[in-house]
Amino acid sequence: MKKLLAIVLLVPASVLAAEASYRLDQSPHEPTDLVSLQAGARTFVNYCLGCHGMQYMRYNRLTELGLTEQQIRDNLMFSADKVGETMKIALDPKVAKQWFGVAPPDLSVVSRSRGADWLYTYLRTFYRDPKTPTGWNNAVFENVGMPHALWTLQGERAYDREKNQWREISKGSYSQVEYDMTVRDLVNFLVYVGEPAAANRKAIGIWSLFVLLLILFPLTYWLKREYWKDVT
Repeated sequence: MKKLLAIVLLVPASVLAAEASYRLDQSPHEPTDLVSLQAGARTFVNYCLGCHGMQYMRYNRLTELGLTEQQIRDNLMFSADKVGETMKIALDPKVAKQWFGVAPPDLSVVSRSRGADWLYTYLRTFYRDPKTPTGWNNAVFENVGMPHALWTLQGERAYDREKNQWREISKGSYSQVEYDMTVRDLVNFLVYVGEPAAANRKAIGIWSLFVLLLILFPLTYWLKREYWKDVT
């Protein structure tokens, strides 16, 4: 029984250790940059939404990013009829599992489960690997089932895991700086989707602290005076 328990506890740790072996880069995303968020939404719809849905995100909520409903209909809605629908996919999970070995996960809260730094590094560290079913692998997530959806933008690269060395195979349509900015925008959008009300929540929290301070400080001062007035 003890041996079985040890195996159960150690397996997740070994998986996490394998994913943590590659140093993560700090994500330069900015939650208040509406232009970046709009660009990230466009990249997600064009390159990710075919396989990954966002079942907790509705199209009409993208108006918070400065988009009109007409702009959403014309530029971002390819798999839905109404702006009030959620960002779901038509791909059958069973078919996807046959293709990739595992059904692509919903990305509604991936930024909260993985973190922005992990996503930013992961999307920039795909490399060619003929040993995998998809022909791709990832330095952060070894033996990942997902192919490199953005390879036409970044190009093809090879990676020597033992030496931690990268080699370019073919160029993409973007320069390295342009690709990094595209990933930055995509991660920015994923972080926003993970908690759309984050900016408002933080602002409300700051104001709440100020209000509590204005109320509690005089009360605390009065109690102090009352408590110590007879102590000499």
